[in-house]
Amino acid sequence: MREFVEYIAKSIVDNPDDVTVEEVIGSRTTVYELRVAQSDLGKVIGKAGVTAKSIRVLLSAAAARQGKRAVLEILE
Repeated sequence: MREFVEYIAKSIVDNPDDVTVEEVIGSRTTVYELRVAQSDLGKVIGKAGVTAKSIRVLLSAAAARQGKRAVLEILE
């Protein structure tokens, strides 16, 4: 899953080398913390948060296929 989020983020941004994804495993849910370059933050979030929402939907669907729950947090 971490690789999935990283792949999507690297496909969107101008500086793919600055993309990092950390996985925080909880009791029920896994949280993926996405960090990108400050200049790419707007591209990952998108207009009115549409791109971020789309990434979250894809992540949730992929996690559900494996019987898990996943949440994406975009950090500055």
